[in-house]
Amino acid sequence: MVKPAIDYDVKDLALANEGNNRIEWAAREMPVIRLIRERFAKERPLDGLRIAACLHVTTETANLMLALRDGGAEVALCASNPLSTQDDAAAALVAMHGIPVYAVRGEDDATYYKHIHAALAHKPQITMDDGADLVATLHKESRELLEHVVAGTEETTTGVIRLRAMAKAGALAYPIMPLGTRSSPSTRPTPSISLTTATALARAPSTESPAPPTSSGPARTSSSPATAGAARASPCAPAASVPRRSSPRSSPSAPSKRQWTATR
Repeated sequence: MVKPAIDYDVKDLALANEGNNRIEWAAREMPVIRLIRERFAKERPLDGLRIAACLHVTTETANLMLALRDGGAEVALCASNPLSTQDDAAAALVAMHGIPVYAVRGEDDATYYKHIHAALAHKPQITMDDGADLVATLHKESRELLEHVVAGTEETTTGVIRLRAMAKAGALAYPIMPLGTRSSPSTRPTPSISLTTATALARAPSTESPAPPTSSGPARTSSSPATAGAARASPCAPAASVPRRSSPRSSPSAPSKRQWTATR
């Protein structure tokens, strides 16, 4: 196999064919992403936009990266959890789709953070995070890149807790939208695209009659504290206030830190 002319760090490019087959199989179960990808390929709404993503490197995430790429974005991907990385999917993104990926299943702490720095080296304008390690590293160790960043997303409740602490300390330099934090952490491609790119996803109107109002009155809505805090945060706060997530071997006692867990 010819070595791709992009920067990357994956286990073995020979796994690419198997990984691409599984990515295509996963796409069959992701019809909304497929439709978005087709639309993005025609309209190219993300032309020139640089995105760094620190997410679970799986076949589902691969389809998200392909949709963003087809929309014109320059995407770089690293792993948010070394124990969930699918090496064949990572190899396929590099060898068959030209997307820089930095992820090896079971990588140690030093490699994990080296990969985060490699993704940040692409000078992202948008960050997509799962646990806030990408954002924390950007603020603490690569502050010179903050001038390029305009917004980001966060997948997990743990990450939102860390971001809220940063915002409260005045250390969060740009607004970040929380995604799906009321359920268990996972990569959610459709809201990720919708909220990261401001693409509205419409649904067909229901043919059923609306349900009658309950006696409790209309539902109340409120804005996310993390989002509100992020919007008001000052970019001038010291980097030392940025909390850092623990390694898989660290004590689980601190509520603002999470431990990696193995997934299939």
